[in-house]
Amino acid sequence: MLSISDNLSRVQERIAAAAEKAGRCVEEIQLIGVTKYVDSTTAESLFATGCQRLGESRPQELWQKAKDLTSHSIEWHLIGHLQTNKVRRTLPLVHLIHSVDSARLLAAIDQEAALLRQPARILLEINVSGDENKHGFTPDEAEVLLPGLSVYSNVKVAGLMAMAAWKSDAVSARRAFARLRELRDRWQKQVPDGIMLRELSMGMTGDFEEAILEGSTMVRIGSALFADAG
Repeated sequence: MLSISDNLSRVQERIAAAAEKAGRCVEEIQLIGVTKYVDSTTAESLFATGCQRLGESRPQELWQKAKDLTSHSIEWHLIGHLQTNKVRRTLPLVHLIHSVDSARLLAAIDQEAALLRQPARILLEINVSGDENKHGFTPDEAEVLLPGLSVYSNVKVAGLMAMAAWKSDAVSARRAFARLRELRDRWQKQVPDGIMLRELSMGMTGDFEEAILEGSTMVRIGSALFADAG
């Protein structure tokens, strides 16, 4: 039976191999360990192996794990859908919100960040697959929003996030990730001064190597870290 430490080492080796294949420095790529399906004790074990960036899909789970593991210097990331009524409790706990998917949510985060007197770091989620069941701005919606981002003075937009379509093969996943990178490169010329859109959060357990080949700077990996670990 593999341990979480073994799994983490294997994932790190695969990240390094994909980075080398892409001609990139592995240091450019952050691993977000997704603890969505494990309890706080298991999340703590992952942190103890050296994975200091942990991601949660559900705000309530993030709240509970952050409380349980408050003694650890974990860098928490929210990677799933966030409702506006959960922004106030979530914002003080997170280093980065990957999944800002509407102007309404962006405005709510800006308002709460102003009250905290601390800028909120976020990514804009883009629905590059066109799947109606997925959250995210359409590319057209995002393109309209981008020039006016400076009105959200308490939000730091650090980049973009996307997911490949459900059950995509490697070719389709890579095409989706290339699409996000291409949008980022084009939009970088349209955003207000001071916004860099540096981060590309794309790639999960089944497709993170394809994402790295297309420029991902953050991969969100869960099941590969916990498979067969006991």
